[in-house]
Amino acid sequence: MTTREISAGSIKIGNNNPLAFIAGPCVIENEESTLKAAHQIKKVSKSLNFPVIFKSSYDKANRTSVNSFRGPGIKDGLAILDKVKKETGLAMLSDVHSVDEIEMAAEVLDVIQIPAFLCRQTEILIAAARTGKTVNIKKGQFLAPGDVKNIIDKVMSTGNNNIMITERGTTFGYNNLVVDMRGIPIMQSFGYPVVYDATHSVQLPGGQGSSSGGQREFIETLARSAVAAGCDAVFLEVHENPDDAPCDGPNMLPLEQFPVFVKRLMELSHLIKGWESN
Repeated sequence: MTTREISAGSIKIGNNNPLAFIAGPCVIENEESTLKAAHQIKKVSKSLNFPVIFKSSYDKANRTSVNSFRGPGIKDGLAILDKVKKETGLAMLSDVHSVDEIEMAAEVLDVIQIPAFLCRQTEILIAAARTGKTVNIKKGQFLAPGDVKNIIDKVMSTGNNNIMITERGTTFGYNNLVVDMRGIPIMQSFGYPVVYDATHSVQLPGGQGSSSGGQREFIETLARSAVAAGCDAVFLEVHENPDDAPCDGPNMLPLEQFPVFVKRLMELSHLIKGWESN
């Protein structure tokens, strides 16, 4: 389904552009590891020739436990992302959690991401949109795909049409998510690109008591389904050693698997788009 084309730095998403990727560690652990991951992602991007936006959070404000690692915070985190941006040339995406953060975040980020739990918060949506930056809104686990139209209208009310919607699963009982792939074309029907979050969709929220679990083994299975359903981009969190990651390790993709993962999805996307054009 054709959607509006939006920009993130030099990356174009939607309107029959090639499948794009948003990738990076869940949270900024330190400058060294973040730069290393970004350079590896950039290397794969150049080798396979696909568009990619780098993602990492400076603060995970909605962690399960008060004792969970949250990241370096906005000031130090944005400084690291700014360095990554200057060294690699990659577009930057991170999430914001309050209106007070947005002005500072917009100085570095190319895409301002609204977390799923905040996707209906009018003030934060309006403030993010007024920066003029692309706004990526994660559909809440509690929303039907059709409910996203109201969220889009809030952002559009500012005159900002640089909007992406991300599917990240719907609550299914306790500590579980399920993805209804019908949601991708439903949300695309509102005219904006739809991103599929391949790693949070296999999360088991709160599934380990004081932290979330995950089913990493299903990341590619669901991502293939989303690409076959026509998503415009794939979001995934990657880590050099997910089992040692301080945040979302059970549902992150090992960085060493990233090249093969991308190559398979690109091949599938080319097949689907070729079929659609016939």
